[in-house]
Amino acid sequence: MELSRLTELAKEDSGRKFFSIAHYLTPETLYEAFKSLRKDASAGVDGVTYREYEQQAVESIRKLHERLKNGTYRAQPLRRIYIEKEDGRKRPISIPSLEDKILQRATVTLLNAIYEPDFLDCSYGFRPGRGAQDALDEVDRVIYRQPTAYVLELDIASYFDTIVREQLMEMIEKRISDASILRLLRKWINVGVIDEGRLLESKTGTGQGQIISPLLANVYLHFVLDEWFEEEVKPRLKGQAFAIRYADDGLLCFERQDDAEKVLAVLPKRFAKYGLTLHPEKTRLVQFGRPALEKAEREGTKPDTFDFLGFTHQCARSRRGKFMVQVKTMKKRLRRSLRAVSEWCRKHRHDAVAAQQKTLNAKMRGHYQYYGRSSNYRSLWQFYRSVRRLWKKWLNRRTRGKTLTWPRFAQLLERHPLPRPRIVHTWPGAASHT
Repeated sequence: MELSRLTELAKEDSGRKFFSIAHYLTPETLYEAFKSLRKDASAGVDGVTYREYEQQAVESIRKLHERLKNGTYRAQPLRRIYIEKEDGRKRPISIPSLEDKILQRATVTLLNAIYEPDFLDCSYGFRPGRGAQDALDEVDRVIYRQPTAYVLELDIASYFDTIVREQLMEMIEKRISDASILRLLRKWINVGVIDEGRLLESKTGTGQGQIISPLLANVYLHFVLDEWFEEEVKPRLKGQAFAIRYADDGLLCFERQDDAEKVLAVLPKRFAKYGLTLHPEKTRLVQFGRPALEKAEREGTKPDTFDFLGFTHQCARSRRGKFMVQVKTMKKRLRRSLRAVSEWCRKHRHDAVAAQQKTLNAKMRGHYQYYGRSSNYRSLWQFYRSVRRLWKKWLNRRTRGKTLTWPRFAQLLERHPLPRPRIVHTWPGAASHT
């Protein structure tokens, strides 16, 4: 029975429990999972890289499957690293060992077949065939085409670290009754973390950085927020309301102020019931949409803005005077991108110019690929000009006594050009905005 059959069964009966699915984790599916892993990803506590494992992959995976079948498989502790956030704080990331990654990837594929029919359309993060750009398109559609006047930004404090494991497993068990799969999930969420040589254990969370964590986090918020908002909250409201969620980043859009304030009042209690806390400063209600723009124009003020998925959203008028939602790269995201470019240029300033150009081109194309939305052209040009200045600055540092002037740098750019900004994503309402 293929995974598509599991999806059909899940669609047919939303209350069906799946008792026997572990047999889908075959050596073949584990090998496919291995091939789908990032080849340059950091190693876990085992120190094994993709390239090293690849040399004996077939035999190693056969042995892994054997341990899985006879019950001797053990999840290894996670390796803790820290990455810097925009506000200067450190975000902990937990890296599994390579074989744990393989098993988790295969299990995610298996569980996706069951959970995809359950998840609602408002959820976009870490789902097959969906991504951040789809969520941003939906923001545009809801605000432009629906009677939206208020937007509630949701920010869950330390979401992945505060999920209550017992409640998570109760949610999973509504669908999954296969004891082997449930044991695997418990091993992964309860495994300890090696941080600076010490084994640390916690009673909450799923370990952000594990391949399995985004799916488990989606299951949790599906019950805590999505389903609750759709089935219990919206029928009680006087006006229309819409939810848009990407992992733990979410927006709730409302037609009426009293509805928005009522939900804002009850949300902290709802979340607290499941061990979650809304960030008091970052969770905010703003007036946003056509009425907000018209009010600001009457009063001679600027309408409120909100941030979502790296973009600051603002109400504006098109060249023809029509209402539109404009976006620009969030200032802290732009600063972070430029810091990363500057640091790279500093480290590699003595490399061949052609080699530097090749890598910078890839970095810039990646930036345009994400931030290249139709109303974000100004921020893209700011990024482009800043990268040029940074490259010139660090190339100039490697010259001895001979300054790299702008005319000389312009000649260098003719031979080694940097890619100019381009719009990659046109919003669904763009044709109506112009």
